[in-house]
Amino acid sequence: MREITIDKNENEQRLDRFLKKYLAEAPQGFVYKMIRKKNVKLNGTKVQPETTIYEGDKIQLYLSDETIDKFIAKKEEIRSKIIPNIIYEDNNIILINKPIGILSHGASKEFEENIVDSMVSYLIQKGDFVPRIQKTFTPSICNRLDRNTSGIIIGAKNYEALKTINEAMKNSKIRRFYKTIVKGNIKKEFMAEGFLSKDEERNRVTIYRDDVDGAKKIETIIKPLKNNKGYSLLEIELITGRTHQIRGHLSSLGYPVIGDRKYGDSDINKKFKEKYSLENQWLHGYKIEFNGLQDELQYLNGKIFTSEVEGKVGEIEKDLFE
Repeated sequence: MREITIDKNENEQRLDRFLKKYLAEAPQGFVYKMIRKKNVKLNGTKVQPETTIYEGDKIQLYLSDETIDKFIAKKEEIRSKIIPNIIYEDNNIILINKPIGILSHGASKEFEENIVDSMVSYLIQKGDFVPRIQKTFTPSICNRLDRNTSGIIIGAKNYEALKTINEAMKNSKIRRFYKTIVKGNIKKEFMAEGFLSKDEERNRVTIYRDDVDGAKKIETIIKPLKNNKGYSLLEIELITGRTHQIRGHLSSLGYPVIGDRKYGDSDINKKFKEKYSLENQWLHGYKIEFNGLQDELQYLNGKIFTSEVEGKVGEIEKDLFE
């Protein structure tokens, strides 16, 4: 028999979900079979898969050590060459300014540098995260940006922070703002609504004015910051957060994002590529406003964090609007 003591990073989750992570290499259904056969107890009593576990609880596994060790996933040492550009950090969260060309998280079995690994590697070196002590939890990110979109990534350093921020984002309590440059003059702030349909094979979206089967409603607040030479610097607030929403929505309204090879204007893109070597969309997630956070993260409510536009993206903004 092996006994597992639940700590704060496993607190308040279903028993079956915890065991699926703890015994990650076990065949599908193994956890439910163990529970059904009463090989799992919580604080010495029988349990159901949906039973909630809390910090300080003790789970008893009536299996051999050999079986348990066989099914526990081996944690690979995470090493990243990327030093995260940290905007803000405390005991619960870390805000990172993601550069263009870097993935938010690993996308395949083959390793490629990404923000998640750089964050975890940084926290290991700092001593804030010790993998061998944690049973199932690894620091994670709460929002994602496309490879070629720069901006603020929210990282959660513990399970409570991850759960709380994800819940606030699900309820649209955390406001997310982007900067972008488009062709065309937008003079007044407005709310744009539409319906987005995604072609998974082509990884491309289509925006409709009216509802169509399978499309999801989108809402985008568009606010002009500056205008010059037929271009507009915009602040975009996402009310909904769909794939390629900003780029697809602006293009459908006749205001293509400069550099956008998927939804943009090829002639405009060519101009900015020749002058600035701009290869991808000019889009930066520059501001986060926290609201709706509960319990231990209430201190963040009302706080606003911003990040600077860097590199050639920043150079273009200065040339056009300063």
